[in-house]
Amino acid sequence: MSVDVILPCLDEADALPKVIGRLPAGYRAIVVDNGSTDGSAEVARAHGALVVTEPVKGFGSACAAGVAAATADYVAFCDADASMDPAELPPLVDRVASGRVDLALGRRVPTGRGAWAPHARFANRVLAVLMHRATGYRLRDLGPMRVMRREDLVSLDLRDRRSGYPLEMVLAAHAAGWRVDESDIGYAQRIGDSKVTGTLRGTINAVRDMSRLLRAYRREARTRVVAPAPVRTVAGSTPVAGPAASASAPVAGAVSAPVAASGTVAEEARS
Repeated sequence: MSVDVILPCLDEADALPKVIGRLPAGYRAIVVDNGSTDGSAEVARAHGALVVTEPVKGFGSACAAGVAAATADYVAFCDADASMDPAELPPLVDRVASGRVDLALGRRVPTGRGAWAPHARFANRVLAVLMHRATGYRLRDLGPMRVMRREDLVSLDLRDRRSGYPLEMVLAAHAAGWRVDESDIGYAQRIGDSKVTGTLRGTINAVRDMSRLLRAYRREARTRVVAPAPVRTVAGSTPVAGPAASASAPVAGAVSAPVAASGTVAEEARS
């Protein structure tokens, strides 16, 4: 089994040694430098990571560049700020490799005070409710730690290059008939300053990006149905259902129950 761990990075020089050093044996770090000015790329190389430079700013841009550079059978995503422990990746990889799920998410559980800003936690809870309404997935977190097969991820053809990339992945997975689940992982206070949800402005921008994706998904859902998942045989096991052979458009699919139309995440939070 081979695993590439994609680490989107913007000024994470202080955290990278700890993050890369906690990777399990055999897991390769792909650090995507998205415009760092603190020497993050040099630090990453010094600790054995493959460094990819992505000049176009945006979380989705960094993730897409990492996927393009990955060659392993399985790809994982993890934040590069040391807020989560890469040593917790193997159970997620095992669930995908065994054929139990197609996308395994890490559900963040704070390990101390200050790990998760209140405004960011509230936005995450609202988003989880909206995801459930749109997909039927019983998820409580849009966790940044996640694992899937590389070829399956490539087939989703994700397009968002901003903060909506993680949500688009879940919506596209639903449209393709993927099985998705989550399990608890520790979530600690990050090293350094947050670039997205650690600030109110960053959270608002992320909410806007994700609201746009949800609206597009609901529009497409009125006319499309989820493709049935074909059977995939996992070595040493009985046949299991896998993701659809060809995914629909990134935000195409069907909802499992009627979803009320609305404008933004904030509007639905008040309903």
